[in-house]
Amino acid sequence: MSSMTIDAPNELLWYVAHTYSGYENKVKVNLEKAVENNGLQDLVREITVPVEEVEEIKNGKRHLVSHKIYPGYVLVRMIMTDESWSVVRNTRGVTGFVGPGSKPIPLTEEEVAGMLSGGHLQKSKLSFDVGDTVKILSGLLEEFSGAIESIDMLHKKVRVVVSMFGRNTPIELEFDQIAHDK
Repeated sequence: MSSMTIDAPNELLWYVAHTYSGYENKVKVNLEKAVENNGLQDLVREITVPVEEVEEIKNGKRHLVSHKIYPGYVLVRMIMTDESWSVVRNTRGVTGFVGPGSKPIPLTEEEVAGMLSGGHLQKSKLSFDVGDTVKILSGLLEEFSGAIESIDMLHKKVRVVVSMFGRNTPIELEFDQIAHDK
């Protein structure tokens, strides 16, 4: 194996390993085993797959779901040596490091802070679109059906137009007060 030149010897930095998409968690487990089997815990300190918790609402029920923020990538906090480079690079599912050629480039502190803080975000994803017909699950108009006129993601509300007494009446509802009308 050719020896690579190390710019910052003995410095613990974050690097990005590129993986096959969908194999990020397997790579993390395989790499943790390889580090342990080779006794490299002092060189490879942390391996992470950044995820964010996304609130999805389906049929009126809230669910927290983890989504990978950077599909196809695993972050590795390590001291770059020939040995640590080789263990990461030869882990099953790893296609290489991010950097020109075979030379890994460490992330800056700002990049790391931005990438890792994403794991604390909560976003909402709604399984409804404007125009969908929905059933009201609770409130004064429970069991009524109507069409979604607008969606307010910030306040987690929808405006639904319900036909009452021959007139279209818009009402504002929380996400969890509606479900798809079957």
